[in-house]
Amino acid sequence: MTGRMHKGWHGGGRGQGRGPRGGWQQADLPDTGDAAAWLRGRLPDDWFVAAPEVTIDREEIVIVGELPAVQGDFPDTDAGRAEKAAAAAGRISRFREETRDERIDIARQAEHRYQRKVAWGARIGDVEELFTTASVPVMTRLRQPERMVLDTLVDSGVARSRSDALAWAVRLVGRNADTWLADLREAMAKVDELRTRGPE
Repeated sequence: MTGRMHKGWHGGGRGQGRGPRGGWQQADLPDTGDAAAWLRGRLPDDWFVAAPEVTIDREEIVIVGELPAVQGDFPDTDAGRAEKAAAAAGRISRFREETRDERIDIARQAEHRYQRKVAWGARIGDVEELFTTASVPVMTRLRQPERMVLDTLVDSGVARSRSDALAWAVRLVGRNADTWLADLREAMAKVDELRTRGPE
């Protein structure tokens, strides 16, 4: 199987270090350029029908694989589609339970190699479930106009809190700026590549 890998804008990071509480230093992380290939060799061949998607940022590696479709005659009705989705969810749940011990072992190896937490997910068609993923606090300072945007989202019931509103806004930008963000990540990856070619 062949892997697809998405990186954060920084292009993966280099080196590694431990913080005072056992965390990993953000500015000095191992390079993840070979992570998709390493996982391709490490994962059992019969887990997924194709290469899993491997998404990487500074804190986490998320691995999402496609499982075999559920066989059965599901009518093209609301009830049939609901039954098909329920069957897919059940198969994903079975995969999660049956592979738990081996996924933990693989995650420990990957965390040691790349100094990032590892999370898993699985999908069948349009049904996707992410298993325990990291929720990372991000500190920021906002001026009043930005705070008012967040408070409007909270007051309208779109979000429960300012932090929830900020996460909602980030997701909205991500959905509507996919092409621009992809171009930006590609450009940053090229910058990283050129930097590594420079003189020591």
